Amino acid sequence: MTTSPLAGKLAPPAMLVNVPRLITAYYSDTPDPALPAQRVAFGTSGHRGCSFEVSFNEWHVLAISQAICDYRKQQRIGGPLFLGIDTHALSEPAYASALEVLAANGVEVMLAARDEYTPTPVISHAILTYNLGRTEGLADGIVITPSHNPPDSGGYKYNPPHGGPAGNDVTDWIEARANGYLKDGLRGVARMPFRQALRATTTHQHDFMNGYVGDLGSVLDMDAIRGAGVRMGVDPLGGAGVHYWAAIADRYGLNLTVVNSLVDPTFRFMSVDWDGKIRMDPSSSYAMQGLIGLKDRFDIAFACDTDHDRHGIVTKGAGLLPPNHYLAVAIFYLFQQRPQWSTDAAVGKTVVSSQMIDRVAGKLGRRLYEVPVGFKWFVDGLLDGSLGFVGEESAGASFVRRDGSVWTTDKDGMVPALLSAEITARMGRDPGEIYRELAREFGAPVYDRVEAPATPAQKKMLAQLSPQQVRSAQLAGEKIHSILTRAPGNDAPIGGLKVAAENGWFAARPSGTEDIYKIYAESFLGETHLRRIQQEAQTIVSDALLAAG
Repeated sequence: MTTSPLAGKLAPPAMLVNVPRLITAYYSDTPDPALPAQRVAFGTSGHRGCSFEVSFNEWHVLAISQAICDYRKQQRIGGPLFLGIDTHALSEPAYASALEVLAANGVEVMLAARDEYTPTPVISHAILTYNLGRTEGLADGIVITPSHNPPDSGGYKYNPPHGGPAGNDVTDWIEARANGYLKDGLRGVARMPFRQALRATTTHQHDFMNGYVGDLGSVLDMDAIRGAGVRMGVDPLGGAGVHYWAAIADRYGLNLTVVNSLVDPTFRFMSVDWDGKIRMDPSSSYAMQGLIGLKDRFDIAFACDTDHDRHGIVTKGAGLLPPNHYLAVAIFYLFQQRPQWSTDAAVGKTVVSSQMIDRVAGKLGRRLYEVPVGFKWFVDGLLDGSLGFVGEESAGASFVRRDGSVWTTDKDGMVPALLSAEITARMGRDPGEIYRELAREFGAPVYDRVEAPATPAQKKMLAQLSPQQVRSAQLAGEKIHSILTRAPGNDAPIGGLKVAAENGWFAARPSGTEDIYKIYAESFLGETHLRRIQQEAQTIVSDALLAAG
């Protein structure tokens, strides 16, 4: 992967998205359902696209919204629907389109009071809070966001009554229904004018912010953070939580500074990511240059992506912590500092997350629950308390309340971010220092992800490989001890291949949007060993694809 010469620098004006043209494209173009790229397609985080490419526009949103109304009727979901949006330029028009359909279908819609933006975890929290103790008339939610993706992107996520990301059975149904509406020229889609929809008796205002902020003390030790006077800096990266942080500081009396409160749909204040694109990714050192440069002003600093479901932690000594490092620290801390958690509560991780998590979980005597990529696999365990903490290598995480009950069933960037301040307050050391201690005990792994070309046919074969098709017995000089195509935690297909030896592993998964596959790799023996794993991974995958073909 070639790093752009603009990486880590502010974007030149010519690179900024033309917002008026983007919104014009949203309303003016008609998708062709015969073209796969222009159909509704739900990935691990909903439907995403760009109006310039006719992959996310008014037709898509109208069709998806009607499909969700149909799904609610089929499943007898009769409670309110909590609707939130982030700060991307396409989120506002998509919000209007969605409300036009929801109101015309008679859905009780809860909109943010004061036209506030609403983070993804806040929607999950609202759904779970409303549904607590209910068995009928349950609530669900929609978040209009493409997460950390570039400024020209749009996105649409559906969270059913369990509060987390919809599973494949739900998204497959909604996707097929929505594409049917596209094919039929939106025939059967109910709709009313936006102003009329805002005035509908089924449209209500809801104070998302106070509900979420006021409940944070049930999941975090806010007294410890305040008592230690931890100096915190936060960069919302122009995202949906931009006004939440001041409310959190006021409610709990925290020494917290918002270093950037600007909302601008071009995101001109962001430094450019590794590939020359603007991307609000708090796990990227290139995108986080602004906050990294301020690290010495604070005891701990953090940021969240545009819908605030991912976190990035910056410490004085280590700078931006790689997500895998912080996940290991959070697990090490929480399972020792939450005495009310069940002794059976497990650690949840995805198959491409660091093996350091395995070693920390083993040290703590906690069961490891390893699942395919996608936060939806953690929902049930968070709901019933069998999972205490869950995380993925892309900086998404959540954990249960201090009493062991569910907090959110979707990723929550704000709570792990604030946890870094609790750790600093209670341990007298920041997460970067604690990770160094873990590395001295368990080894210091190096981790990387690379990409390799693959045709659509090869991608399909990779997703369907069996362990028997891997011919190698060794990986980078070590005996292979496991070859996985299904996740150990729930036996679900991982959509690829994971090969592990004692001190290193790799996982290969096809991209859902490009003609490439991704190789995730880790070594506890250093950079040279890691590069050897990556090279052999490509050979192993190529040989397996040849055998499969």
